[in-house]
Amino acid sequence: MNISPRNQFSLRVNTSRYSGENNVFLDPSSPLTTYAISDNGIEHVETETATASLTSAISLHLISHLRLQYSRDQQWSESNSNQPLSRIPGILDGIGRSNILPRETREHRLHGAETISREGKRHTFKFGGDALLTSIYNFFPGNFGGEFIFAPINVDPFTFQPLLGGLTLTPLRAYAHQMPHYYVQSVGSAVSHPNTNEYAAFAQDTIHVTDHLGLTLGVRYDLQTFATKYLKTNPLWPDSGKVPLDLNNFAPRAGISYSFGNDRPLVARVSYGMFYPRIPQIYNSTIETDHGLSPNTIFLNRTNFFAQQIFPQYPYSLVNCTTLAPSCSVPSNLAQSAESDISAFSHNYRTPEIHQASLGLEREVAHRVVAEVSYSFVHGQNLIRARDVNLPRPSNVQDPVFDSSGLNLLGYGSVETFATWQFTSSQTCPFTPCINPLARPLPQLGSIDVFESEASSVYHGGTLSIRRQMTHGLYFRLGYTYAHAIDDGQDALVAGRPSTVQNSYSPKSERGNSVTDQRSRFVLSWIYEPRALNGGHGFVGKLTKNWKNSGVITAGSGRPVNATIIGDANQDGNTNNDRLPAARRNSFVGPDYTTTDMRIGRTIYRRNKLKLDFTAESFNLLNRLNKRFRLTDDGALSNAAQFNYGTKRLGISRFPAYYQVPTNFMRATSAYAPRQIQLSLRFGF
Repeated sequence: MNISPRNQFSLRVNTSRYSGENNVFLDPSSPLTTYAISDNGIEHVETETATASLTSAISLHLISHLRLQYSRDQQWSESNSNQPLSRIPGILDGIGRSNILPRETREHRLHGAETISREGKRHTFKFGGDALLTSIYNFFPGNFGGEFIFAPINVDPFTFQPLLGGLTLTPLRAYAHQMPHYYVQSVGSAVSHPNTNEYAAFAQDTIHVTDHLGLTLGVRYDLQTFATKYLKTNPLWPDSGKVPLDLNNFAPRAGISYSFGNDRPLVARVSYGMFYPRIPQIYNSTIETDHGLSPNTIFLNRTNFFAQQIFPQYPYSLVNCTTLAPSCSVPSNLAQSAESDISAFSHNYRTPEIHQASLGLEREVAHRVVAEVSYSFVHGQNLIRARDVNLPRPSNVQDPVFDSSGLNLLGYGSVETFATWQFTSSQTCPFTPCINPLARPLPQLGSIDVFESEASSVYHGGTLSIRRQMTHGLYFRLGYTYAHAIDDGQDALVAGRPSTVQNSYSPKSERGNSVTDQRSRFVLSWIYEPRALNGGHGFVGKLTKNWKNSGVITAGSGRPVNATIIGDANQDGNTNNDRLPAARRNSFVGPDYTTTDMRIGRTIYRRNKLKLDFTAESFNLLNRLNKRFRLTDDGALSNAAQFNYGTKRLGISRFPAYYQVPTNFMRATSAYAPRQIQLSLRFGF
């Protein structure tokens, strides 16, 4: 709307409602799932957004663009089951109530931004700023319902009660006999208020130096603050209950381009930029709830004598937490079995930094055909990594490695363990040696997961691409990329779940291929609008006109696979960070991937503003079998071994535990979707 010759105003209001069943865990790329329907739920989403913008021509060369937006987002999910979650490692990832359901988030955002542009003869200036104010109510009980993990366990072959050195039950057989190895449950507060404010300012100058040379210079400043009203500090860990405030987030950026020649010039571009990514609110939420002032975690190992005394009868929870309760407390008689875990930022935490640089050469090699070769470099530093610092110094031990039968010795595996061995018989250790319970340096607390800005990443990528602009009804783009990405930190959010660092005293040992690493990738896309035969006249002409074909062929090499262990081989109270002995993180490679997607369409009727279009689409047209491994937030995983408790005697040596290698290591357990075809008719008027 033009409110004056120099001012244009617009206002837009959007609202949406969405609800769906069994779509909390929905992977459209694969028809297979390792989650039961009971582990899924119903999701509801309601959003409203109002956006107002004002564009003003202050002068002939000075333009102002002001934008104001308010949004409200409410999402809540219900669980399909109230039964405790059951997990059978390597077979099923969830039966029963999900450990992320129910949940609810109410978010209110107010965003204001102003950009001023000034056009000059050789300079184009832009500067401005924005502010984003976010208020959030978050209800996330997590694992309040409890979780049974059916890892391999040794039992008495007659009573099927836990017995060190007894019969080893596989995960599936343990489930059949209702004999879980571990029990995990979360308690404490389910409500948090991770409010945050974000501010930014920038300035940029694009300089037209000559007809062949262009230069862009800029700088951006970012500031993020968190609410502290609901934070609590634990005197046992003074860094708890505190959020970072980094005031030094100045990010310079520069780019230069130069064209060599006049007729079909060779264009060279070089750029560098520095970026400060925002910290997701989930970190502030975790800091608020995981203060350790009251017990918030229960972890029971059924092979432990004392844990056996209170281990819940399957399938009942140990602590009965009401489904929608804002908090849940541990009964006094169970307080000794619960831990008070802490999540905290390190005292010297810094905002993550991303440095990006690129070099590209581009030239028109034929009529309307452009070839480009480019190199990209991305380096991340001060990246977030979670590390449990409440662990004693580890010691190196060796455990035997057996084949899937448990009879044939394959060798020995070394691991840095945080628990000691007991060599004297006792009530809790009838057959020596035994693994003692974990003795933490601060025995009053459980895990202390510190969010550190110590991880880093490096990406190198080279790309060759050829594209043809639409000519005579044909457009295509072909590209090949060879790249390598490595890092030494978790590749997903590290808040609200256990750390994946295997040895907290050697985090640099985590350095390996990133979960996003893919060495080779080829993409060919096209659009083709064939000309009608016979000039579009006659039967043949009418039959061959108004057709349109497009498609994409994608081929890529395998992505990294992490060789994980079922069980707590390093005895740190965390079953999510154990790997095959001597194997680096993401050191194996999964299967490659190739797919062809194609679309054919035709306008079959057009008259008097009426139009009827027919479309046929196919995904994975050639029906290629694209195998894949189990995918998680930390990438693809393959079960490399099971860590079993039970005395093993080899010659004169005795061991309290051993590894058992399955027969299906590095065998794909799932696949991406097969050929899918869909037809549609669209009527327009």
